[in-house]
Amino acid sequence: MTVPLRWLDDAPPTRLPAGVTWGSPLPRGAASTPDALRLRRRGDGAAVPAQFWPLATWPDGSLKWVGAALGATEQPEEYDIHIDPDAAAPTAPQSVTAQILEGAVTVDTGVIRVRFGERGGSALVQSIARGGVTVAEDVHLVSLRQDRVDDDDASGPRAHFRSAVSEVHLEQDGPIRAVVRVDGHHRDAAGSREWLPFTVRFVLAAGSDRIRIVHSFIWDGDAEVDFIAGLGVRAAVPLRAEPHDRHVRVAGADGGVFAEAVRGLTGLRRDPGAEVRQAQVAGRRTPSPAEWAPEVSSRLHLIPTWGDVTLTQLSADGFGIRKRTAPGHAWIDAGAGTRSEGFVSLSDPDGGVGLGVRAFWQSHPGQLDVRDATSDRATVTAWLHSPEARPMDMRFYHDGLGQDDFASQLDALEITYEDYEPGFGDAHGIARTHELVLVAYAATPSAAEFADDVTHLQRPPLMQPTPAHLASVGVFGDWALVDRSTPVRAEIEDSLDFLLEFYLGQVDQRSWYGFWNYGDVMHAYDTDRHTWRYDVGGYAWDNSELSPDLWLWYSYLRTGRADVFRFAEAMTRHTGEVDVYHRGRWAGLGSRHNVQHWGCSAKQLRISSPIYRRIFHFLTADERVGDLLTELRDSDERFLDTDPTRKVRPDAATYRPDRRALAVGLGTDWGALAATWLADWERTGNARSRDRLLGTMADIAALPQGFLTGEALYDLDSGRFDTARDRVSVSHLSAVFGLVEVCSELISLVDVPGFAVAWERYCRLYLASPEEQATAVGAPLTGIHLEQAHSRLAAYAAARRGDEKLASLAWRAFEGMGEWLVHRRDFALSRVSPPHVLRPVDEVATVSTNDAAQYGLAAIQNLALIGDRLESDMI
Repeated sequence: MTVPLRWLDDAPPTRLPAGVTWGSPLPRGAASTPDALRLRRRGDGAAVPAQFWPLATWPDGSLKWVGAALGATEQPEEYDIHIDPDAAAPTAPQSVTAQILEGAVTVDTGVIRVRFGERGGSALVQSIARGGVTVAEDVHLVSLRQDRVDDDDASGPRAHFRSAVSEVHLEQDGPIRAVVRVDGHHRDAAGSREWLPFTVRFVLAAGSDRIRIVHSFIWDGDAEVDFIAGLGVRAAVPLRAEPHDRHVRVAGADGGVFAEAVRGLTGLRRDPGAEVRQAQVAGRRTPSPAEWAPEVSSRLHLIPTWGDVTLTQLSADGFGIRKRTAPGHAWIDAGAGTRSEGFVSLSDPDGGVGLGVRAFWQSHPGQLDVRDATSDRATVTAWLHSPEARPMDMRFYHDGLGQDDFASQLDALEITYEDYEPGFGDAHGIARTHELVLVAYAATPSAAEFADDVTHLQRPPLMQPTPAHLASVGVFGDWALVDRSTPVRAEIEDSLDFLLEFYLGQVDQRSWYGFWNYGDVMHAYDTDRHTWRYDVGGYAWDNSELSPDLWLWYSYLRTGRADVFRFAEAMTRHTGEVDVYHRGRWAGLGSRHNVQHWGCSAKQLRISSPIYRRIFHFLTADERVGDLLTELRDSDERFLDTDPTRKVRPDAATYRPDRRALAVGLGTDWGALAATWLADWERTGNARSRDRLLGTMADIAALPQGFLTGEALYDLDSGRFDTARDRVSVSHLSAVFGLVEVCSELISLVDVPGFAVAWERYCRLYLASPEEQATAVGAPLTGIHLEQAHSRLAAYAAARRGDEKLASLAWRAFEGMGEWLVHRRDFALSRVSPPHVLRPVDEVATVSTNDAAQYGLAAIQNLALIGDRLESDMI
């Protein structure tokens, strides 16, 4: 059996300096061990050295998802995975070896040798050597803290912090890929305070000269007195050559490179000679000064040496470069531009280091520093938050406006849609992840080589299973490949493309960028101001409301579009880190949409649900997102201290959280728990998660009204529902936060008696006529809304029952809300220009993120389920 693969950007990259890691699904029962897998070139079928490991298993124990890695190569090609347990594994020309020497983890890729830090130290990496030459030392984290930020002056006394390592783990040890995880905190110089816990992973590939760094930290401060004034990664760079043979490279915009020597030999009044000038400009070792024009070589000491260089990117649209000879002397401007690609190097002919931040300008404010380049031991720092920007201010954005009780808070929902509660707009416990790359150079890279490394930093090559293979294996529920075979199908596909293009464009037009913002989108639009409602309560940042994450991921699964993948990737990085708490009182919960990502008092599982993260994890084998899935394992504990419906609970006077009887909604709550338990069970085999998943599925089936019960009492100790409750309660939100997707997947995955019937009944009745509802449950259902979004429920029931009438109802409901199918051909973007806005932007007045996400998901799933019934109902 063969698993066809493709490169995300369609063609193989010109080279693969960092190797590549990805994930692929296997059909149920196809393989039980990664040892049965081989990577082969598509052209001649030759086996290629690769590494495979389990990511998830099917219920029968066979491999469902595997992680895969290919080492660095100068000639990447097209590849496929073959299940061939009898074939001999090829021998790699270069392998990653990892060992523990003198208490420290050491990894050798065949090109570089990396000695990692030790527990109790401050260095994450002690040294990096290439060809026997140490090119980097003492790689560590740095941060700055202020205890106040005045309104008109952001400056203030700053305390300096440095990484303190608590644990070092060798997570993977080759032969193609090694991963080292370093955990710790930031500690001040006096050792009196530790904060900002971090996890940093270093990923190394066979034959590679570089390290992928995944840096995650948790903000665990007090917003009133803790202001991060700088956060970065720093490396010491030993230098051996004379200053005129030391070189600084800094990435500009659109492939541009700032490339200068520490002591310049061009542009002087006297000419050292063409060969000297050409060698310096190219970054090569210059001839011996004895071969220069003596008018220059005798006056070298009179040419300034520039020891410090800085690039600052304080917004998404502008950077500046400056340099100085030494501290105590003035900076001079050296260059400027729009969007730096965030990579800097310092080197001489014997080696050096490049260090860069992926999505650098998008995650502003950032900064790149070279310091002490005239000394024998310089430093390079990639600042994730620039010390020249205003310090991070995590305080809540208003004073509460007198909302001191539930009544006033509910009243405020009617005007700004904000769900406020004193003390709940607290960022303590949220996180942020950055990806960086450190390159160990054997010599100074040419400007062209440096530019190519920038491209690999910002658009790393990625292997992927083909959309057709993903669809054939049956992962992630109900979806199908793009099909434009009929006019109406084509019309729906055009509408889907239109929405994707609109949102892809809005990110840049509306500058949805910044340290805490990049990856998210806005919730709703203000047609009067021609702007998204960035400052209006619950209408600002979306925070996964109504599942835009899923819309993007399912769009990618069926199209394979690289731009959609990267959009979804950025959203996954953001929503899984910033919109979710990882420590503290709300650990495991996410925050509802708000002006600030942490501002809303609705702390709920519907936002933190793994349903939004697991697709990315399985497609990329990303360890950090795996952490996020694992940390939710016990999130059902949160119902003890944070009741998601405390402000609107009908039985608020009598309900008290109790381990034996916790009120858990069967829509947003159980859907998130089910996704959590499923991800944990298939990834780790955890019996607790398996039993709670299968047990609650059986309990829902046993409830007299099944999913229509709305809420059931959950025993935290046993992980089971009380099945005696007999009532009917329906919410329009229950099925729009991943419940549809997880139920569809579970029904195809395991056979729990009665569960599929209970889900089908809910799907059939939600959009049924009042008379049909009354016949089934005694009265018409109330709370019916989002009909277009729920058309996919009717479609699911129609497909399972083979019910033509129900399929027709589904398509009518899909068509009736938003009227995209009726008017799409006449529907156009409006262009709004200054002075009405800051810069020209596109708007579609009737589109909100809720509408777009749910239209997209409904269209994708309806086409998959009842697309064959489309023509007769829609034309």
